[in-house]
Amino acid sequence: MFTAAAESFLKQAREIREEELRRFVSRVAALLRGPELGPEAVDCLQRLHLTVAATKYPRRLDGKFVELLQTVLCSSKCPEQIQMLCAAILREMSPCNDLILSCDEIPDTKLLSLVSSILLAQGNKKGEVSAVGQRIVKVLERRLPEGQNARYILPVLSNVISLSPESLTEEQINVVSKKMADWLRYASVQQGVAQPSGGFFSSPRTKQPGPITEVDGAIATDFFTVLSVGQYHTQDQWLNVQAFSMLRNWLLCYGGKGLKTPNPVDRSGMEKSVMPMVSTLSTSSRLPSPKERLREKAFEYCQRLIEQSHRRPLQKDDADLQKACLIEAVTIMDIICKQDSSYVNRAVSFLKILHGRICGDAAYARALLPIAQFFLNHSKMATVDSDAIYRHLLTDIPAQLFHNASLAFEFVQFCKDNSQLFTETSSVFRQSFPNLFKFLAWNSPPLISEFVDLLPFLLGADTAIEIFHLLLDLPCLTAALDVQLRSAVLPTSEKAASDPAVKPTTCLEAFRHPLYRSMFQYLLRAKSTSEDAPERLIPLRQLLGSLASSPRVVQCAEAVPVLLELFFRVVAEFADGPLINQLVVLLLQRSDQLCDIPAFKDDVYRVLSSQLVMLCRLHPALIVELSTEILEFSGTISNIQNKEAIFTHVVWAIGEYLSVSYDKRCTVEQVTRFFEALEAVLFEITQLRPLPATPGYAPRAISVLMATLTKLAARSQDLIPRVSMFLSKMRTFVQSPAVTSVYHKEDLEEILIRATELMNLLKMPSVAQFVFTPPVDVASTRFQREVNDSLPFALRIVTRLLEPTPGFMPG
Repeated sequence: MFTAAAESFLKQAREIREEELRRFVSRVAALLRGPELGPEAVDCLQRLHLTVAATKYPRRLDGKFVELLQTVLCSSKCPEQIQMLCAAILREMSPCNDLILSCDEIPDTKLLSLVSSILLAQGNKKGEVSAVGQRIVKVLERRLPEGQNARYILPVLSNVISLSPESLTEEQINVVSKKMADWLRYASVQQGVAQPSGGFFSSPRTKQPGPITEVDGAIATDFFTVLSVGQYHTQDQWLNVQAFSMLRNWLLCYGGKGLKTPNPVDRSGMEKSVMPMVSTLSTSSRLPSPKERLREKAFEYCQRLIEQSHRRPLQKDDADLQKACLIEAVTIMDIICKQDSSYVNRAVSFLKILHGRICGDAAYARALLPIAQFFLNHSKMATVDSDAIYRHLLTDIPAQLFHNASLAFEFVQFCKDNSQLFTETSSVFRQSFPNLFKFLAWNSPPLISEFVDLLPFLLGADTAIEIFHLLLDLPCLTAALDVQLRSAVLPTSEKAASDPAVKPTTCLEAFRHPLYRSMFQYLLRAKSTSEDAPERLIPLRQLLGSLASSPRVVQCAEAVPVLLELFFRVVAEFADGPLINQLVVLLLQRSDQLCDIPAFKDDVYRVLSSQLVMLCRLHPALIVELSTEILEFSGTISNIQNKEAIFTHVVWAIGEYLSVSYDKRCTVEQVTRFFEALEAVLFEITQLRPLPATPGYAPRAISVLMATLTKLAARSQDLIPRVSMFLSKMRTFVQSPAVTSVYHKEDLEEILIRATELMNLLKMPSVAQFVFTPPVDVASTRFQREVNDSLPFALRIVTRLLEPTPGFMPG
């Protein structure tokens, strides 16, 4: 960040000790009291400023030295550079208890600016902000003496209204509003005069100033603005530029206060008859208030800026300035229309023309945001259809400029701030969510918090399924965007379509291959579609797996679990039974179709398994309604090793919710079907094999399978002998040498303890049935929840009652 020399200076400044600093301050004080303040004083003050500014904690300077700095600052004979350095040091010392400065009775505007900046840095403990504001306005009210100019104090006024808008009275607001209107509209259209250098070859004759020009070199035929070009500028032109720079903040603080809008009927009649550039003031004889006059001049100024932005600049820097001024002008017009609706119709026609001119130029993408903001705020009042503007913004810009990091942040922030307005006024917003996710896929770390706020507004019953797929495919989308960008910069000779008969070996080849092209198009689609293509994307996911180690893809993958949890939390608020069933089926299916990043898979499995439980809690009947899909998933032994978290939670949900207490359609036959399927799984994974062939399975999965079989047996007591016999064989299983070589000793002990507890509980069928299958009116009560929470404790108590250990005396 800094050069080696700068780093060395900073290190010296930070390491200087207090004693050394005191000696240096004494030296500086001696120089400041001297007859002349020359280069040595400047150098010492610069070093002192670096010393007090380089540390996080405040440096303490002697009170007499602080007083000396103030005296030197206010001295009329002090050079300007010395004054600026004294002010900078005093600002760094703020808040300062030894301050005796006051902005009253300072005639020089440059000095007033420096003193005011020090007072504003004090933190308004003693009303400094208000005092500075009062003084600045008093100076602006009067005619300034010769050689003085308001350009030095306008930045101070801007700081005052940012820190404490209430510092100004209504009368003072009107005074400044009147001044700003004049500065904006009536600055000179002639260039300033060059100041003579005073050198030997300087001419005694002054060259007549030429006219102001436009950015394209043409002579300006209208009033001066910040986009007007001149070699030198007059003082009123500088005030024009400064007034525009603070205009937005001023209007936001004071433009709407005390506003008295004329009769809307009379005004609407006038709007239909006036030309776009005619004033919107009432035709009555009353004079406009200063605020109304400022709005009128500001509106005209913004129109002039927008017209100037059409011109082709001669300098590249002027092109950048054009774009920045265009954004500011549209934003200010929006504020004016909020404060006075009579401007809306004028602005609408003007901005529609502007949008048509710049919408095809990607260089003006940022300017489209305030234009869209304007139509979001005012389209209802203007009765115009703005969907075409929103559609272009949400469709073209993300697809073309997703890789522009700063634009991505501004765009997503804009969508977040206006998400409520978008959902109320246009369906385009929700339909465009695949495009918005391109910003996240490419810029995931800085945009996660914005998407956490944005995602709830994109979700609905009509978009939930597609967004679920998109979240799981987000790392693949990042990889596809990378391929798209790399393909765009290939030479033309390499962009030809690949031979359909040859299978592509790289992602770039696949991007041009006819078979994969449609898959890329679906993944990179700009808007929502009813087409169900996740199954077709399987070959593309496998091919994009070669980019799984890309840092950008890995970063994107880290964002998915957070958004998945939010997704299910929001969906739970509106999902009905059919939607929940659909999500559960997709959850089980998509667990096999994820980007091949091990950490990503583990995190997604963790989230999906916990959310599966939540979905079952919301709609317990899904166990019966989706019995075919759930049986297929829970009966697949490979799922224990590949997706243990999801498998375990599915099995737990079967034991918890396959009960007549939750669904009257649950029959003994269904319970038996599930029992036999899970029994076969447990038998398979606990079957004793020769030592080298014994695979290891998660002990948690074994424990949950035993518990679920016990629960199902408690609901169909004909199954109790089968599960009891199975549980009794677990001791042989855990003691087998083939098993002890694969599992940890602690895990085998836990499996045996749980088998013993469950077997003992089944010895009391009535107790087991109540614990595992509560009556309908008890199933969701606090009592049953407490029973479930304390089930391990209850199992241990039952075990100790049936198999008392020595010294244990119940009761």
